[in-house]
Amino acid sequence: MGPLQIKDILQTAPENQSVVVKGWVRTKRESKNAIFIALNDGSTINNIQAVAEPGQFSAELLLTVTTGSCLKVTGQLIASQGAGQTVEVKITDIEVYGTADPEEYPLQPKKHSLEFLREIAHLRPRTNTFSAILRIRHALAFAVHQYFNEKGFFYLHTPVITASDAEGAGEMFRVTTLDLNNLPRTEEGAINFKEDFFGREANLTVSGQLEGELGAMALSKIYTFGPTFRAENSNTTRHLAEFWMIEPEMAFFELEDNMDLAEDFVKKVITYALINCKDDLNFLQNRLTEEEKNKPQNERSLPLLEKLAFVVDNPFERLTYTQAIEILLKSKPQKEGKFQFPVTGWGIDLSSEHERYLVEKHFKKPVILTNYPREIKSFYMKLDEDGKTVRAMDVLFPGIGEIIGGSQREESYEKLLGRVKEIGIDPENLWWYLETRKFGTAPHSGFGLGFERLVQFVTGMGNIRDVIPFPRYPKSAEF
Repeated sequence: MGPLQIKDILQTAPENQSVVVKGWVRTKRESKNAIFIALNDGSTINNIQAVAEPGQFSAELLLTVTTGSCLKVTGQLIASQGAGQTVEVKITDIEVYGTADPEEYPLQPKKHSLEFLREIAHLRPRTNTFSAILRIRHALAFAVHQYFNEKGFFYLHTPVITASDAEGAGEMFRVTTLDLNNLPRTEEGAINFKEDFFGREANLTVSGQLEGELGAMALSKIYTFGPTFRAENSNTTRHLAEFWMIEPEMAFFELEDNMDLAEDFVKKVITYALINCKDDLNFLQNRLTEEEKNKPQNERSLPLLEKLAFVVDNPFERLTYTQAIEILLKSKPQKEGKFQFPVTGWGIDLSSEHERYLVEKHFKKPVILTNYPREIKSFYMKLDEDGKTVRAMDVLFPGIGEIIGGSQREESYEKLLGRVKEIGIDPENLWWYLETRKFGTAPHSGFGLGFERLVQFVTGMGNIRDVIPFPRYPKSAEF
């Protein structure tokens, strides 16, 4: 089973029992009375202090015990004499697994910028900030699977390689085995994809939704949770080229059922993190509080735990897109010209500043917007009876705007085929998707939640590149 982790040792009652601690040195300091070594193995935000007496170990050995080096420490677990911890280890033996030259090791005990840490993504998980983020990321992923399992959903693995563009955006990474220096051509001069591995154009998926719907039409309730890819040349704090998506699809669910599930789902997974990641969330909240001190009072955001409670404790306000436009047109920022993107009227695609106004200023609670104009939403969404809007829903959070997008799916073969042709998709490319509407069609719904967007919200990090271990974005795929 391996050695006890520091998380467990810190919770053990000290009785002078022998313990073995394995971890990386965070700090070492020496006084005339003792040598203090702070060790961390990543199991917790908290270090364990190991204490040796001056002269107990050779100077040569102690020179190798530096920040970043990896040790095996044997000793007795005793009650701590200092503040900040209840137990510590009285060292009897030190074994150095690996050294870290302080002249070369980049993670010395000082503050490092997040931009710098992205350049050393292979080492940044050793920092307090990123170890906390990764533990919270794990907890949220576990909570996702636990939630859907308890609700009777089946986990469906949808393809990473696909020939369809679920979003219709066209920003996809191509998958090919063709020799790019000697591409086969047709008589017309186009690339001959019939000679490619799949015999046709193929791409990395932007969504598992379309295949997820196929599963829901047999298993009733499924969810996907896997990597998705988008070749959008964007360098904003909200976009990644590779990210993970959670996409439940449910037969016999209409729009109201879909909203109920989305609200319950995000509340439950955030609650799980609040219960199981207290130390890490407190650390991140304190970190954010320090950062906010330099901002004007009116620009400071809610403390992290208060922001999470804002979502968990409030019922989500539900209203239509049309009602939201009416509110925004009458709003003070609109009248005073303070919106960066003025609200010009019905039919516009709302920006995050509009969404955040509704959440943070007008309703002061999370919001679910429904029934958007058909022109600004995807082809697969069910048309409302007015023919102008679709049964879409977006869940809006404080500080971030949209976090979930979903809809009731169009179950009518004729209407769906009409929408596919209307936006210029060749029906032959989606014959299998359309056929589910011919053979036992049923009302069904689903939504998508970008996992990194959720982790970013829960951790309070300002840049989405800092909530995934090895971020992929334009001109960056080194690690």
